[in-house]
Amino acid sequence: MTDAKTGKTLTLKKKSAAASDSANADRPKRAGARARQVAQLERQREQQRSLQAPAAEAAPMAPPPARQPAAARKRHPGEPAPEPGTRPQPGHLQDADAAHFGARRRHEPSRAEIFPVFTPCPQGLEDALAAEMQALGFEDAEPARAGCRFHTDWTGILRANLYSRLATRVLVEVAHGPARHEDDILDLAMDTPWERWFGAEQTLRVDTSAIRSPMQSLQYCNLRAKDGICDRLREREGARPDIDTVRPDARVHLFLDEDSATLYLDTSGESLFKRGWRLEKGEAPLRENLAAGLLALSGWDPAQALMDPFCGSGTILIEGAWIALGVPPGIWRPFGFERLRGHDARHWRDLKDEARSHIATQLDSPIVGYDLDPAAIDAARANLERAWLTPDSIRFEIGDARSVPPPAETGWLVTNPPYGERLPSEEDTGLWRAWAQNLKQNYSGWNVNIISNDMDLPRALRLKPLRRYPLYNGALDCRLFSFEMVAAGYRDK
Repeated sequence: MTDAKTGKTLTLKKKSAAASDSANADRPKRAGARARQVAQLERQREQQRSLQAPAAEAAPMAPPPARQPAAARKRHPGEPAPEPGTRPQPGHLQDADAAHFGARRRHEPSRAEIFPVFTPCPQGLEDALAAEMQALGFEDAEPARAGCRFHTDWTGILRANLYSRLATRVLVEVAHGPARHEDDILDLAMDTPWERWFGAEQTLRVDTSAIRSPMQSLQYCNLRAKDGICDRLREREGARPDIDTVRPDARVHLFLDEDSATLYLDTSGESLFKRGWRLEKGEAPLRENLAAGLLALSGWDPAQALMDPFCGSGTILIEGAWIALGVPPGIWRPFGFERLRGHDARHWRDLKDEARSHIATQLDSPIVGYDLDPAAIDAARANLERAWLTPDSIRFEIGDARSVPPPAETGWLVTNPPYGERLPSEEDTGLWRAWAQNLKQNYSGWNVNIISNDMDLPRALRLKPLRRYPLYNGALDCRLFSFEMVAAGYRDK
């Protein structure tokens, strides 16, 4: 019976202290060098058990590193990140651990952490932008008011800046909360860990926008947000950042609605439509992301010919050439995230090197632009060179839309013709009728897409549009009219 009871010591149940002492007393005693060696081994085993016991008890409470993304995703999109000094959540480094890895490691965003992102765009391009983001791999992208929302890690934020042709900025939501008074904005800004992204040694700019907000003064709201950011950094780091409204190191956007405030960290810096190549501008230039949006809405196939008979400084056609060649729109420009704390320059360089490796060297179909103004053609050719395109990639020529022939049997015509103040009223009727005649006679099989703020343009052209896309060109309420030129569909007038 005694032997049977002794066998139970092989289980994981703990023995009582008395039983343990009794067993040790019955154990034979050793002496000499062997005794000292056995005692040393016993002490080592005891120390190992004492170190493993707390880790074994704590293991169920802290997920392994691979589980960190799940912990981040469970946070509500508008919930601010935990403040320094609060109890660390599972998957986050404690202060002592962060200090061990150094300041750079402490502020560097984890590539596995998931961030809520908002990308604004010109009104009318929301669906096209959501489709673009989904094509880039952001599966939960969905259109929102004047933009698109999705969730991604920090690498995804860099990729969105690099590849998006339609977005104006890439904004990371860092705080969201109720705001019924200006002081609520101050508190929200004070509770946000800005020191993770920038510090007193960097310059700052804060912008504010609102929709149906009850706040009396957006300027005062902007000041409250700025004060909250600066006061927090002064408390944490002993100094306030300087304000720079021209070329700041860090940009923060405050958005207000009826009852809440959202703070965004701007990772783009300059607006994304500033690709870095356009210095010469025409009389009424389109922004580059709107030009890319026209091509997206028109359904242009990059393997087909592209033409603009009112090309101006060439924005639509240069955007088209970059699309056809697979040139990322952000490949030649700097970004705001490069000046934030923890920026991984090597990782960013790897992303750009990968993007460059996929750029084609030759266009499959012709891209042609005409304009009556020689100065506009000179500007277009100068922009072509600054866009790192060869002189023969786009053919810019002086020509009249009323008489120029198509460069191929089929293709897409996408253009921003003169309208409003750019075209005297007495010239409207003659231009549209003569141009429409050229289209009807020579452009059979072509898709014609025209942006204009003249809602009667189809009537002036005597053409029936297949689609009308509401768009804003700056403050101008416009439409993108899409026509399909079919030979049998028009009489020879």
